Amino acid sequence: MKIGVSIAALALGMASATVIAGDKGHDQSKEGGCDGFGPQTPRDIDSAAGENKRVFGIAPPASQMNLCNIHFHKNAEHKATAFNIYAGEGDGHGYNSGYQCRISKQLTLAELAPTKEKICDSKHGDLKPGDTIEVHWVHTSADVKPGASLGSCLDDATGNPALRVETQVFTLVNDPNALDFNELDYEGDVVNGYHQAKALPTGTGAPVEFLGSTTGPKYSGEKCSPLQVTWSVRPQCAKVDINSVGEWCKGNAFDEDHAHGVRKLVVNPKLLSTIK
Repeated sequence: MKIGVSIAALALGMASATVIAGDKGHDQSKEGGCDGFGPQTPRDIDSAAGENKRVFGIAPPASQMNLCNIHFHKNAEHKATAFNIYAGEGDGHGYNSGYQCRISKQLTLAELAPTKEKICDSKHGDLKPGDTIEVHWVHTSADVKPGASLGSCLDDATGNPALRVETQVFTLVNDPNALDFNELDYEGDVVNGYHQAKALPTGTGAPVEFLGSTTGPKYSGEKCSPLQVTWSVRPQCAKVDINSVGEWCKGNAFDEDHAHGVRKLVVNPKLLSTIK
């Protein structure tokens, strides 16, 4: 299956903006708790406004950097018109919060059929058809090989490497004709001297690029991330076969076997960069 064609065929067209009832999960980080920090992530990519004055250079294209990690979060950390269904306040540790794809409410009974086994099961639960995940392909300017956690993106020889995260939000469907997640994996691929995924998602809209930070539930409330990251977030959802995600969780180069929690949306303009 060709990646560009498959995602283009499955991508959700941008729906009209909708106010989602109960959406109060925004991270109202107190300015004083993040004094001196650069722009934070995640954010609403439909809003370009931001007032953070810390500026750093845009990272090179992913093709000129080393892929260092792939992981995913249960529900989208970012928000856009195509993924703006609020999942709720969650458990206080980043789970059962974030945003869901609008297309996830428009699936067929066949796409929602239960899987034969639990998918990417953990103490926080497993994945089911109809769920939303946000996948991060993390790239670094450091001379490293792909591995587990963000630590694999850093090394002693590069004190402050450029970091780039290519991002795609997916709806999980029980359909072997949907995108195969393993076609977006890393299997030792080196292109022009750089570690690369077999492919990155295409056909889901021009990525929104902005300056931000690392994410994850460890950064919440008054705690901010110090790392500087260039984000590239695709604005539309795509469908991916949940069984292929399950196979990936059984074995990959990143020791990933479950979905991570989400950091609440950052809305304080003093903690956001301007999207140009």
